[in-house]
Amino acid sequence: MEKLTVSLSILILYTLLMLVVIINSGGIVNPVNGQEQEKTWCVAKPSSSDAELTANINFACDNLKDCRLIQPNGACYNPNTNINHASVVMNLYYQSNGRNSWNCDFKDSGLISKNDPSYGDCHYP
Repeated sequence: MEKLTVSLSILILYTLLMLVVIINSGGIVNPVNGQEQEKTWCVAKPSSSDAELTANINFACDNLKDCRLIQPNGACYNPNTNINHASVVMNLYYQSNGRNSWNCDFKDSGLISKNDPSYGDCHYP
């Protein structure tokens, strides 16, 4: 009986510890102290190759189904560069899929920024 009590106590302590770890890591509760999560954006790494950027544009646009922002006359068309267009649609993909770090990986060609990359009429959500 004593062995069962010790085992039960260890199980309870382990469960409580795991619950604390999950809550503190944001696994269950995203807001911290009742505040919203810090805003972040996904952009292309400056070191990305044109082939990587093109692949990211194609992947994001295939999944988003709407890439008018980077089309001619779109708010984010200029500057008309692969890194700009990729950053815009990579961020749209990242935002629409929950802002998880893995939604900004893009085969290690994306990075998460705490600085809003919006410019002129091009507003990153």
